[in-house]
Amino acid sequence: MKYGLVLSIVLMVCALSACVATCRDMPEERDRVAAAAPAIFIPQRADPFIHRTPAGRYYFIATAPEFDSIEMRAADSLGELKTAEAKTVWRKRSTGAMGANIWAPELHYFNNTWYIYFAAGDAEQPWLIRMYVLANESADPLTGEWKELGRVKTARDSFALDATSFEHKGQRYLIWAQKDPEEKLNSALYIAKLISPTQVGEVEVEITRPQLDWEIQGYKVNEGAAVIVRNGKIFISYSASATDHRYAMGLLWADVDSDLLVASSWHKLPEPVFTSNETLHRYGPGHNSFTLASDGQTDIMVYHARDYLELQGTPLTDPNRHTYIRRLGWTSEGFPDFGQNKSDAE
Repeated sequence: MKYGLVLSIVLMVCALSACVATCRDMPEERDRVAAAAPAIFIPQRADPFIHRTPAGRYYFIATAPEFDSIEMRAADSLGELKTAEAKTVWRKRSTGAMGANIWAPELHYFNNTWYIYFAAGDAEQPWLIRMYVLANESADPLTGEWKELGRVKTARDSFALDATSFEHKGQRYLIWAQKDPEEKLNSALYIAKLISPTQVGEVEVEITRPQLDWEIQGYKVNEGAAVIVRNGKIFISYSASATDHRYAMGLLWADVDSDLLVASSWHKLPEPVFTSNETLHRYGPGHNSFTLASDGQTDIMVYHARDYLELQGTPLTDPNRHTYIRRLGWTSEGFPDFGQNKSDAE
């Protein structure tokens, strides 16, 4: 009887091993394993952004803890990004603009060109943060030359960061975070048409400002917008408050047929949608992006968080904002379900 039990266990283990090996050979299964893992996806990478091409190739870009360069990695499946080799595609200038605090790069493709939108300070004035653009006409953004197109021009000359871009009904838009010098807040979110890679249209519309209690913890911040269009709505997730355990995510939405440059088109949930969870060792989640699994259908959220409460230094000098990924669910009302009380494995 004991022999039979042992034999059964051995056979079960062998079968499970064969299944795991088979799953790892399938891109869709690799993505499911990666998306379900409750572990760090890529360590010490904040503000993560993943671009998936129509052909199913993935590119990962994020803030490096040294704040001095932009690096990128690529893979043929989402899960393989975890171990893909990173390549530095651009380094900060030694003097002047784009010389410090290289933050939140995002990779976008339009006009048959790759663009990297990012924020940077001045080498001599690190907190003179503005938005900038790089361009590369190569078919593969890991090859070719990245050229500096310069600063993104908006109506205000003030603290600005976290530019993201999307196309809707043939029109490309830019969403970004910026400080209004006349207001006592750190940053609000704005939207405008993108006239050229470095120029927005004359109409700039504020779509959210930090007013709710959970948005003004430590700092009055709305930043880190990410766009996903589903179920007849344009959803924008965003992040708020200081970049410690109080950092949290909120949600805006507009009807796909509404005028996106009318402030009243945008609606805002009063409560955060994704916050710290001590039980799950998730602290200060935010500045996310969205992508798809290899099946081209499963929505994935990419975000950063720390796995401990007490900072090692300050929110900016503590390098351990890690990249995590999880499946994004949907409610019966057609809204994104971020799974606040679920682990990345669920």
